[in-house]
Amino acid sequence: MTKTDTRSAWLSPEELRDARDRLPIVYVDLVPVRVDERSVVTSVGLLLRASQDGEIRRELVSGRVLYHERIRDAIIRHIEKDLGPVSLPQVPLSPQPFTIAEYFPTPGVTAYHDPRQHAISLAFVVVVMGDCSPQQDALDLAWLTPTEACAVALTGDMTGGHGVLLRQAMAHLGFPI
Repeated sequence: MTKTDTRSAWLSPEELRDARDRLPIVYVDLVPVRVDERSVVTSVGLLLRASQDGEIRRELVSGRVLYHERIRDAIIRHIEKDLGPVSLPQVPLSPQPFTIAEYFPTPGVTAYHDPRQHAISLAFVVVVMGDCSPQQDALDLAWLTPTEACAVALTGDMTGGHGVLLRQAMAHLGFPI
């Protein structure tokens, strides 16, 4: 398996701005979970980040899919970028999203909002087996029980529709919301 060449896949800030003005950008939204020996979800990982307007909010792991990058490689790259290089994400051989979210720059078109762009996001639940710690611009990583995660998802304390995605993930996994 070859590594994705991310150096040539990055857009300059100007190129990214121009692309965002003209077409939807592909993203992955990821709900990291820990499971027991029977593959039952025992905890859900949520990041704590400062938003551009200075608010502290809970978020899912999320990021762009690069040109010429496989979805599974984007999942691994973003989990490792936000949760650390030894998080050991377990991506299925054939990853299938639990939903597809469509983000709009105009609030209220869908439950998902991104003021920068129109984006299409494939949302996955990803089991992580290794040691996780917040990376990059994340302030904290909290591991919550599924019940606690459902409560956080209902508070409206998550940005851009991530609470909606978290509720959908929990329902997908069979937890009442």
